[in-house]
Amino acid sequence: MSTLSASALRHLLGEWRGDGPALRALADRIALLLLDGRIPSGTRLPAERELAAALSVSRTTVAAAYARLREQHHLHSVRGSGSVLTLPPTGPAAAPPHRTTPTTGPTADPTAAPAVVDLTRAVLPAAPVVADAVEAAAADLRAHLPGDGYELLGVPALRQAVADRYTARGLPTTAEEVLVTLGAQHAVGLLCRATLRPGDRVLVESPGYPHALDAARAAGGRPVAVPVTAATAGDPGGWDETVLDDAFTRTRPSLAYLMPGFQNPTGAVMPAALRRRVVELARRHGTRLVVDETTNELGFHGDVPPPFPGDVLHVGSVAKTLWGGLRIGWVRADARTVRHLAAHRAPWELGTPVLEQLVVARCLPRLDDVLPGRRAELRRRHDALAAELAATVPEWDVPRVDGGLALWVQLPAALSSALAVAARRYGVLLTAGPRFGVDGAFERHLRIPFGADAPALRSAVHLLARAWQDAGAGAPLPRSFEVLV
Repeated sequence: MSTLSASALRHLLGEWRGDGPALRALADRIALLLLDGRIPSGTRLPAERELAAALSVSRTTVAAAYARLREQHHLHSVRGSGSVLTLPPTGPAAAPPHRTTPTTGPTADPTAAPAVVDLTRAVLPAAPVVADAVEAAAADLRAHLPGDGYELLGVPALRQAVADRYTARGLPTTAEEVLVTLGAQHAVGLLCRATLRPGDRVLVESPGYPHALDAARAAGGRPVAVPVTAATAGDPGGWDETVLDDAFTRTRPSLAYLMPGFQNPTGAVMPAALRRRVVELARRHGTRLVVDETTNELGFHGDVPPPFPGDVLHVGSVAKTLWGGLRIGWVRADARTVRHLAAHRAPWELGTPVLEQLVVARCLPRLDDVLPGRRAELRRRHDALAAELAATVPEWDVPRVDGGLALWVQLPAALSSALAVAARRYGVLLTAGPRFGVDGAFERHLRIPFGADAPALRSAVHLLARAWQDAGAGAPLPRSFEVLV
């Protein structure tokens, strides 16, 4: 059983205070950290007096927050061990016997109602081209069976197909400059492990892709946050050049991670002039620039943002364009860096599955024919979600986006964590705003992906409206709900 110190919990909590009672805000944030997997089940919380001192609140507040967690079956006392966080047990006491509890990995709450829709993942179902490619790839596999199947660099056919797409975009690339990975998340983690030393500064977006932040911290990096804003009426949003300039100059980061094309979660797109400026700043301050283009081709109107020029580490993936189940991504870099990254793979894993690579090698030459349909479907789902939000919760500020997979909604009160916890009781799984910040900020924001079909999104919005009432009123959350949609 591990023990979480008061200072460590304070760091994880970030800016936990909201507009409502402090005890409820504290309890909801701790519950969300447990449900999101950022605090493992079975962790001992610090003593009430220690946490009160660390947070500069009264011991009464902490005691009341712990009591609320016990009522929600997220905390129990063990003689001689203090207060221990735990996911409540499954079974008849947790949910009606005719229901099936959701199984969504570390973010699932076994006491929640069955998931009506999972809004934790910003993805689409598989593109139709994938099924045909699987059949063709099965035949291609025969030629690879005499080998050992360990592909640290990637199957030559896929490396060439990826290189050809970069070349067609105006970035001449050879197969030797491509490393195939287990998705974009794996690529970012590999880059962090291979390039960072403990204490190195890493420039990241805030809000930004949470797994990139996790990867930087796991490699010993110290995040330097630069803000990204969603578009509003009269404001295109995005990155502030002055702030970027200051961050590079003041901290001289070793690595900078950016998602400049329909950024997750804001949907912002970085203009070409600012891209050139960022490359110049990175070169001046000796920063390795990692550009994640996973969502780059998901503009509703077919616009594809321009590529970054110069010496840039490009990360790509087919998770958003083809299917997340393929788990194929890549890094485009100079050949020496590719070999260096491959050498760092061996202690951790032995390469990327061959069959999935052959499937993607078959799909990539047809991707330009696939994308118009994917973009049109995303736009339809986006429009359905935006319209339902406007009609059902008009007090929420829903930004305008022209692509990507999610909306970065602003709430009228700092209740994102409370809403995420309440929504799970109605069978809706979503990720609260603080997950996308460096220090637990964004309690007034919520990411809502629109990858699900329109009927599921409409149902989810109506259930979120009910959960919003619970979160705002501070109503006690029952252990299960009979959800009628």
